[in-house]
Amino acid sequence: MLTDILYDVMTDLIFSSVIIAAVAYLCGCFNGAVIVSKYILRDDIRTHGSGNAGLTNFYRTFGGFLTLVVILCDVLKAVIAIWIAKDIVNTPSEAVNLAKYWAGLWCLLGHMFPCMFHFKGGKGILSGGTIALMLDWRIALVVWGGFIVLAVVTRYVSLGSCWAGASFPFATWFVYQDALLLILSIIIGGLILYMHRGNIHRLLTGTESKFSLHKKA
Repeated sequence: MLTDILYDVMTDLIFSSVIIAAVAYLCGCFNGAVIVSKYILRDDIRTHGSGNAGLTNFYRTFGGFLTLVVILCDVLKAVIAIWIAKDIVNTPSEAVNLAKYWAGLWCLLGHMFPCMFHFKGGKGILSGGTIALMLDWRIALVVWGGFIVLAVVTRYVSLGSCWAGASFPFATWFVYQDALLLILSIIIGGLILYMHRGNIHRLLTGTESKFSLHKKA
């Protein structure tokens, strides 16, 4: 009897984990910069500037009102992924937190490595920042606060992004002090830093481009 109960619990856990991962990954694959540039502007963002399918490169290349569409797309997909995870696992609160982090990880993987766009996506800052907001306001305060201060003061968006990735595990541990959430947060933060490895190199060598409100001609 106990064996059957444990089997049912493990089956439900595995099934829920797979569903959350699949849905979150597919949500993440809807990269706003690629969709807008490729299917509306007919000019793939990944062939311009840094080659990155992210908000900063899109704004620098195209600018204009469609930048807001990119923002909306990358924010909404993260919100939807987290909401679905919460609905699938709605109790207890510890399980909900784990599901949100799990969904956040797979949403970022979809954004960074979208299967429908040859696994070439963005660096995950906007979606990652949205995920932080959906997790806990204290985590969002640390991640977004440092990002904004560094990006505004230095005009290096990448420096603020590196802060977001590096600080995320520390903020997670401070808020939850949970080993599983810490592991997931380290993976998420590590992915963001990995995607910014080129920026980190340019920051260290003094060749990184500073952000400007005026797009490139």
